[in-house]
Amino acid sequence: MTLAVRVPEGLSARVPAEQRGPGLERDAVRLLVSRGTEVSHHTFAELPRLLRAGDLLVVNTSPTLAAAVDGDVGHARVVVHFSTRGDDGRWAVELRDPDEKGTTRARAGGPAGTEVRLRGGVRLVLEEPLSPGSGRLWWACVAAGAVGGLLREHGRPIRYSYTERDQPLSVYQTVFALPGADGAGSAEMPSAGRPFTARLVAELVSRGVRFAPIALHTGVASAEAHESPYPERFAVPEASARLINAVRAGEGRVVAVGTTAVRAVESATGDDGVVRAAEGWTDLVVTPERGVRVVDGLLTGLHEPEASHLLMLKAVAGRAAVGRAYEEAVRGLYLWHEFGDVHLLLPQESPTRVPHNPHAEHCSSNYW
Repeated sequence: MTLAVRVPEGLSARVPAEQRGPGLERDAVRLLVSRGTEVSHHTFAELPRLLRAGDLLVVNTSPTLAAAVDGDVGHARVVVHFSTRGDDGRWAVELRDPDEKGTTRARAGGPAGTEVRLRGGVRLVLEEPLSPGSGRLWWACVAAGAVGGLLREHGRPIRYSYTERDQPLSVYQTVFALPGADGAGSAEMPSAGRPFTARLVAELVSRGVRFAPIALHTGVASAEAHESPYPERFAVPEASARLINAVRAGEGRVVAVGTTAVRAVESATGDDGVVRAAEGWTDLVVTPERGVRVVDGLLTGLHEPEASHLLMLKAVAGRAAVGRAYEEAVRGLYLWHEFGDVHLLLPQESPTRVPHNPHAEHCSSNYW
């Protein structure tokens, strides 16, 4: 789905909100709210007043990794983006040419057997493409246990040229991030959760909004070609599954914080609309044809008009709503990308609401 809007280059958020002026915090971003094709403009700090008691926010707890590491192939400098750790210990990696402005120029990987010398004396060998016909991401063999230490000592967060400068890893961690088991985490920040602060979370809880944590470890985005997402590791805990089902059985709304949360929850949902505890790999691509079974609303950043993420937005809210919102975002000079402004898609208000799943197990306690 390509939107008929053009995003001016000047609308890229170049630095985080808290670096744009004294006294600002992460929540100092704007919030565009869509209810069907009706659009309203807010600040992110108004979120507690836009939600209501009984609503549920599904949040991604995946931490962001310092996933970019300098290396050499022969006499050529490269930057390796560590994307996804496989069950067999290999890593899916992407090679890019350094340009000192963020590693924005992708280079074809391979051939098989190509050796990359990384900082700290670590050696990486490309073995096979992640998928047939793909030259961007390759499965690579790295010495056992070497990657964790490599990223801690020599890694930095992945960034692209629309940002002004490198930032410390802490800038890329959300308030929801938890240490990943065995060093698991996201190659790129689950950025929809970035504007939340501890103070804002506390206010939401005080107003009766609940939180359901899930994890989905994001891989390296296709910045140039806007490829569909490939398989990613996820986990939906039993407690979160029960809470989502209970909200669905009542009058609350399930609002996913980020496209990653949608992918995880919908991957754990059966044809009967019931969410069950699940973990492993998901290759689910949410499209308008497939639709969503659980999610009522979505809080997400602003995506490029060519991005595959927009198929998911259309599945949640419909093409007309997404198109109208993006026209307003450009007209209103909203900021794009991971440090930018945020878009909340909610269902249109109706006088009455029929519970989604009246037979779901009731869960009355707050998870958070």
